[in-house]
Amino acid sequence: MAKITQFKGYTDGKPPTIPRPAVPPDPMIVNVQDGVPVSYPGCHGVGVRVVHPVNPKAPSKNMGLVLFYIPPHVVLEPGNHETEETYVILEGAGTMTFQGGKREVKKGDFVYLPPWCLHGIENTGRETMVVLICTSPPNP
Repeated sequence: MAKITQFKGYTDGKPPTIPRPAVPPDPMIVNVQDGVPVSYPGCHGVGVRVVHPVNPKAPSKNMGLVLFYIPPHVVLEPGNHETEETYVILEGAGTMTFQGGKREVKKGDFVYLPPWCLHGIENTGRETMVVLICTSPPNP
């Protein structure tokens, strides 16, 4: 059985790295239709930058959230970059390619990719894969 840890909050005594504004900001509630479409070189899938510096409706500075739609048989060739990423498989199934080989992924999987981790993804299923890609800092 997993041990449940207690949330400690943000009270470590260090000054915040992002200054607290005089008036707390309001949240920005967006959906995928509010996002900015993006294509990836050599890939026939499409991403939508929902929370990202290029999206004026949710202009995050420190993270990027992209919904990536991958039709059956489509491949995003392996590559790497300096940002941390997490892929959350929301729909479908496929194969991810890493330096050490291939691994099956499916709905409900979280795939943490440290900086410079070689990774690619292929939809090996029969339905469109939907992957939430979280990057920090956001990809350009």
